[in-house]
Amino acid sequence: MAGSAKKYYAVARGRATGIFSTWFGSGNAEEQVRGFAGARFKGFPSIDEARSWLQEQQSATHHNKQPGRKPRSAASLKQTAPEVSSHATDVIIYTDGGCSCNPGPGGYGAVILADGKRRELSGGFKHTTNNRMELMACIVALNSIKPGASVLVHTDSQYVVNGINRGWAARWRRQGWMRTKTEPAENFDLWSALLDLCEERCVRFVWVKGHAGNEENECCDQLATQALAAAHADRDKNFETGRTTVTA
Repeated sequence: MAGSAKKYYAVARGRATGIFSTWFGSGNAEEQVRGFAGARFKGFPSIDEARSWLQEQQSATHHNKQPGRKPRSAASLKQTAPEVSSHATDVIIYTDGGCSCNPGPGGYGAVILADGKRRELSGGFKHTTNNRMELMACIVALNSIKPGASVLVHTDSQYVVNGINRGWAARWRRQGWMRTKTEPAENFDLWSALLDLCEERCVRFVWVKGHAGNEENECCDQLATQALAAAHADRDKNFETGRTTVTA
């Protein structure tokens, strides 16, 4: 993937606030909002736009604290606050992936909610793995979103969530796609693509329990299952040729 234009990330509410020029990494934007309840942040193509948005957020916060404005009760906040804040989020995504026999025929599905519209994406491969399909669902969905957008991704894959939120994938990349000095990281081709997409957008990943009645998650599961059943021609060439881990 071609290198992305420089982006700026404004954090109005997080562990630290301000404007950051890098998303991943120690002390940078992602670390300030990861797991922070009610985090407010957004990505921008220029620093002036980031400053303008941050000033608007700070002005709104100050206005809400003015004397005479009755604060909302804790009970009211608890009833109306979403489980995961989507404030300043341009796009909400749900993803799922699966595989029969693992490895075997696989499929992925994604639901994208943006601008009051809903889209479904899906695809499948003749021979692949569960984890690769979970990653592929995120890659295909994010690739359909314009750079600079603020995105909230829901997935029932702890492999994906932990790989991003705990910084595993970013660390593997820094180490030349090695998990340890002797053990290569699996699926580096897809992790590399996913990290690139995340760096071009302001992305948060949250885990949702699978098969627990979440309507969009259930839809993604159905899309993945249907794609798996129809996966007769498309090939996951990197997996089939063993080009998913680095070689000495």
